[in-house]
Amino acid sequence: AHDSADVWANPELFTLDKEGIATTVAGVPPDYFSETGQRWGNPLYHWQSHIDEDFLWWQQRIKTQLDLFDLIRIDHFRGFEACWEIPASCDTAIDGKWVEAPGDALFSKLVSTFGELPLVAEDLGIITDEVTALREKYVMPGMKILQFAFGDDGSNPYLPHQHTQDSVSYTGTHDNNTTVGWFDELDDHVKSRIYEYFGETQEAMPWLLIRASLESVSQLAVIPMQDLLSLGGEHRMNVPGTSEGNWTWQFDWEIVDEACAPRLRKLNELYGRI
Repeated sequence: AHDSADVWANPELFTLDKEGIATTVAGVPPDYFSETGQRWGNPLYHWQSHIDEDFLWWQQRIKTQLDLFDLIRIDHFRGFEACWEIPASCDTAIDGKWVEAPGDALFSKLVSTFGELPLVAEDLGIITDEVTALREKYVMPGMKILQFAFGDDGSNPYLPHQHTQDSVSYTGTHDNNTTVGWFDELDDHVKSRIYEYFGETQEAMPWLLIRASLESVSQLAVIPMQDLLSLGGEHRMNVPGTSEGNWTWQFDWEIVDEACAPRLRKLNELYGRI
């Protein structure tokens, strides 16, 4: 963010003018989540400055993350191939443009410094062949979101039978509705298509999607806590493109059904995940 410690301490690494005001900001063009796109408002990286210092800032950040975590998700991975550059004077993301980014040079440096990295690429949105090639070159699994799977096209890459081992399967992410909330808002014909896809089953949402995620060939499955607790849309974590009321949901042991943990363990054992 413009008022972050990173920008304050390293203004030369971001697209700021002489007064420290952002000239361009990050975001994404119009998509599934927002018809005007998303204007995140944080200044973009001044990539030439990062290149000039041999990506030292990135090396320091990754080292700290590796000290803390077993796995690191690279948010908005496609921005490392090309990012959506929005003039800071624009109120929405509509008037942005794609600008190339030095992702290959960055990840090459990180691999030479740290070796093989435990990274997951958040490869959602507008994904070109170039973005996929960058992800595959550095052996990063991508993301498969089951809530995106059930359109009219049987070749939809998010359908469970289209998952690949170099991926992480999610029922939904922090930007999605809860699975119960998502399913409740679907048209009846889409609900029918979902049940037709899975065949005869007495399993209801969200556990139908949880099972599908765990049984896929994806190397890892991630299930939001709201889905494990079968919570509705009022417990959604984030609504993209909005700034009010997000990231307020908190977990409480009192709402955990005693059957949840045994049920989850049984599915993980059934599909060889533990």
